[in-house]
Amino acid sequence: MVAIRNKDSYLGAFFRCLAARRGGKRALVAVMHKLVIAIWHVLHDHEPYRDLGADHFTRRDPERAMRRMLKEANSLSLTIRFEPIAS
Repeated sequence: MVAIRNKDSYLGAFFRCLAARRGGKRALVAVMHKLVIAIWHVLHDHEPYRDLGADHFTRRDPERAMRRMLKEANSLSLTIRFEPIAS
């Protein structure tokens, strides 16, 4: 439960994403499954656990994140424009 309450972790983001589609109980079981797999890899490979971060899904597919934001804005009758940040 602590893993899914943390808003800055991959497991918390995974839970929220899955719970919206499948429900809280199934998402909790899926997070527990991911934890068991991660623990096995940590013990088997002797490597430290590296959290992917809460923004993992956004970094993996940024266009999908933009489409989702655009859809949410349109449902609120708002118009948004995406412009890249000049480095």
